Amino acid sequence: MKTYTYKVSRECEINGTLHETTEKQAPLLMYIHGGGLIWGTRDDLDKKQIELYTNAGFHVFSIDYRLAPETKLPEIVEDIRDAIGWLVEEGSQQCDFDKENIAVIGSSAGAYLALMSGTLQNRPKAIVSFYGYGDITGDWYTEPSPHFTKMPAAPEMLAKQLIMDKEIAGSPIEKRYAIYLFCRQQGKWIDYVTGKSSKEDLASLNAYCPARLADSNYPPTLLLHGDADEDVPYQESVHMKQVLDEAGVVNQLITISGGKHSFDQDMEDPQVIEAFEKVIQFLKQQLD
Repeated sequence: MKTYTYKVSRECEINGTLHETTEKQAPLLMYIHGGGLIWGTRDDLDKKQIELYTNAGFHVFSIDYRLAPETKLPEIVEDIRDAIGWLVEEGSQQCDFDKENIAVIGSSAGAYLALMSGTLQNRPKAIVSFYGYGDITGDWYTEPSPHFTKMPAAPEMLAKQLIMDKEIAGSPIEKRYAIYLFCRQQGKWIDYVTGKSSKEDLASLNAYCPARLADSNYPPTLLLHGDADEDVPYQESVHMKQVLDEAGVVNQLITISGGKHSFDQDMEDPQVIEAFEKVIQFLKQQLD
């Protein structure tokens, strides 16, 4: 396990941790953590999942990226672009992996960023999205969430107290969750993450919606989503599949029956075990 700085921004170093497989010139999986773009760290990737990937012959590079609301969405996407660029240009010289065979995997907001990576200049060879989303302008994000409004109210004052006065890259959930909870209870995620009002015309955010950008050159994509997800609607992955089908892109949607958000944390569940077998199969097919 080795940690590398893939980018230095104005106020912080942004790092990634490489978990190596034993095979020479193996493909590499770049993992992007979730957390609503507001919290999370590169260490959030489940150790059992790391072992599953490395035992299957893949390197895993789990990255941090700058978090909102201190950093807005365009610069967060730039971090993903720069992470892939660093892997291709510099990382491949320092580490023994095949730079022609890089896939991007993400969960939740990290899956959204993984789907965004398919629209960037340095596109990965394949994408795996665990309960991600391709459109950030839907009412599930711009209106109060029925799921989160059932929870004790998070006051805006508390949310604002948790915002730092400088950029940060990586933060544990307990230090930031109230920001996300407030955003979802008030339908203000767009406001905090992009700086635009969720009540105004959001057409300018189409450039950050993979479901509006995917074309025939989009990478082969595997979507996994629980049909009982209370955070990111299952329909988000259904819609992304429809978009990819229409563009003629190789894709598959694995539906976890009764699966809730973060279903992949239960690595003992037979349905999850089967899903990961399909993930490994997909990656081996796409990364030669």
